[in-house]
Amino acid sequence: MPTASQPLVTIVALCYNHARFLETALDSILAQTYPHLEVFLVDDASTDGSADILRRYAAAHPGWHLRLLPANVGNCRAFNSALREARGEFIIDFATDDVLLPERVQQQVSAFAAAGPRCGMVYSDAELIDEAGRFVRRHFRRDAQGQLHPRPASGAVFAEVLARYFISTPTMLMRRSTLAQLGGYDETLAYEDFDFWVRASRDWDFYFLDTVTTQKRLHPQSMSSKGYRPHDPYLLSTIKVCRKAQALCRTPAERAALAIRVRWELRQAARHRNFPEARELYQLLRELRAVKPLDWLLGQAAKWKG
Repeated sequence: MPTASQPLVTIVALCYNHARFLETALDSILAQTYPHLEVFLVDDASTDGSADILRRYAAAHPGWHLRLLPANVGNCRAFNSALREARGEFIIDFATDDVLLPERVQQQVSAFAAAGPRCGMVYSDAELIDEAGRFVRRHFRRDAQGQLHPRPASGAVFAEVLARYFISTPTMLMRRSTLAQLGGYDETLAYEDFDFWVRASRDWDFYFLDTVTTQKRLHPQSMSSKGYRPHDPYLLSTIKVCRKAQALCRTPAERAALAIRVRWELRQAARHRNFPEARELYQLLRELRAVKPLDWLLGQAAKWKG
């Protein structure tokens, strides 16, 4: 039975056309050393035979909850469908093309205990692997002095998550009460992590655990491979989150941090000829009173080309 020192942890395993990776992912749940797990298998209307594999694992493990969605609803809605039924004190959003290392849950639950009740999320380092499972590199690189890049942050990280990308999404263990306070993932968005970081870090601390807990798989169909390219499918969601962040900023330093993010997104949008989005990002920079000469030039180019 779960205890105060070993609470229940819910793993929401989200699958969409992951058949070739699925058994490895599900076996990594079974390999966890942590004893108190609740597992939801959620298939978002896969077309590659994933559902048959999920049925087989659910039959072999009757305590697991199987959810085969009749239509593709996207990651945010699929996750929320399980979150509404989850009982765990902590939650893992687990994409089933990735792999959990055996000590993952135990290490992160212990990190939460050390971090204290204001901590809403624990994250860690990850190994990036290719389609065949071969090691590519770590998420965080180390320089000659052993310093990690990008530099991870712990504590009150709201301005940090506005200004730069440093969190490895697949490594996150989230407090369920944090997700409940946010109302789960925003189902109007095409992806979830930036929005979670912004909204959660406003009121909750984040904690970095300096160890590798997860293998993140790199392949052409992964969500992370689709950003920052022509007709970026996630850019509108990014702009919406930046607008949320604008409303949450309380200090000039936080608004300056947001301007760094918006400027980066503007340059990527212009580079890939996403001109309507570039115009909106330029307008946001104007509202933040942070327009620089190159920003102005990009804004004018987007105005005439879009």
